[in-house]
Amino acid sequence: MESIIGQAGNSGEQNLDLVKESSTANFADDVIQASAELPVLVDFWAPWCGPCKQLTPVLEKLVRAASGKIRLVKINIDENQELATQLQVQSIPMVYAFKDGQPVDGFMGALPESQIRDFIEKLIGPVGPSPSEEVMNMAKEAFSQEDFKTAANLFSQVMQNNPGEAAAIAGLTKCYIGMGEADQAREIIDSLDEETSSHPEVSSAIAALNLKEQSSNNNDDVSKLEKDLTDDPNNHQARYDLATALSSSGSHEAAIDHLVEIIKHNRKWNEDQAREQLLKIFEALGPTDPITVAGRRKLSTVLFS
Repeated sequence: MESIIGQAGNSGEQNLDLVKESSTANFADDVIQASAELPVLVDFWAPWCGPCKQLTPVLEKLVRAASGKIRLVKINIDENQELATQLQVQSIPMVYAFKDGQPVDGFMGALPESQIRDFIEKLIGPVGPSPSEEVMNMAKEAFSQEDFKTAANLFSQVMQNNPGEAAAIAGLTKCYIGMGEADQAREIIDSLDEETSSHPEVSSAIAALNLKEQSSNNNDDVSKLEKDLTDDPNNHQARYDLATALSSSGSHEAAIDHLVEIIKHNRKWNEDQAREQLLKIFEALGPTDPITVAGRRKLSTVLFS
């Protein structure tokens, strides 16, 4: 390690990026010299390393949340094997913390975010939300108040800085759904790669869009369906169509109640269509939404009674 530390130059020129890629040639400037000003985390990774793909985004998120109190330098060990050997990196992911030109701490493996946060806070103190996270929180608050236009603008701001931010993509998609602009929402979804589409929050947005498009193809009037149901409470098709229309308008609780009622009287009606529609609503809302939790409880009561 002495040979690396001894390479630090005296130019005083340092890259001020909070997160950057580096190499053996630039290690002295990017880490040794830079750590005299701020602590530097060094993330040793490789493209083939699965746990690295889990760890690095968390490191980047927390470093940016620290608002300039710490930096992250990423080293691909496949391209910098000599450096990895000198620093005795035997397994990856491996993270070293440097201060004043010396390694002062480290950990191995993809630790949970809470433990990584604790590790960083021992170096710099409490880590707060990044500016991007603050905008995200504002967007979510606006969305919860059904101020879809404001929320859409805020989600878009987040995506300008981080185009791959799944939560912002999902939020913007749901905003377009809320504003009745399903075509705009579909454009977003169709542009995504498979990995982003499979993210839980994005999957929820896709499910919500599918529900909206499904109901758009059903032109039955709600009042007519309610009258049909009043005339014949056992008309499961009318009840199902009413549930679909209600869900489209945002009345998810009422839609769930109607679907559960169908299952209560005929669990396998129309090849389990009522239960499948229920699951689509649950996915669209997300697993932690209070309506989903209550709806699953109602479904369980019917299924296991």
